[in-house]
Amino acid sequence: MAATLAAPVSRPTRPAPAVARASSAPHGLLGLGGLRLTGRGRVVTAFLAALVCAPLVSLGAQAAASSPGEPVEVRVHTVAPGETLWGFAQEIAGPREDVRDVVADLRELNELGSAALQVGQTILVPVA
Repeated sequence: MAATLAAPVSRPTRPAPAVARASSAPHGLLGLGGLRLTGRGRVVTAFLAALVCAPLVSLGAQAAASSPGEPVEVRVHTVAPGETLWGFAQEIAGPREDVRDVVADLRELNELGSAALQVGQTILVPVA
């Protein structure tokens, strides 16, 4: 018998299956593996989210602009040595008005950070 040689047959090759790569985190993104929230966990999470958001919502309600105050007639005064906001407030304050409130009003009117005045500084003083 004669030996017959068969020509090699080429078969279509399939792409190699993709090898699953290990993620950088050992058990998912947060390292929690297969953990899932229970119903109670979802309720607690929703409650905490609402607790954090509630003050933010209430701040928005307080952001309404106030109406401008009544116009006040003022005079420009240059501060002399020994003059204080307290002294000006005592001159301006009415009989039932607290001098501390008048000092606060003077600070607001002149956009002062404190009640300290410098000699030569010009301030606005309401006409009594």
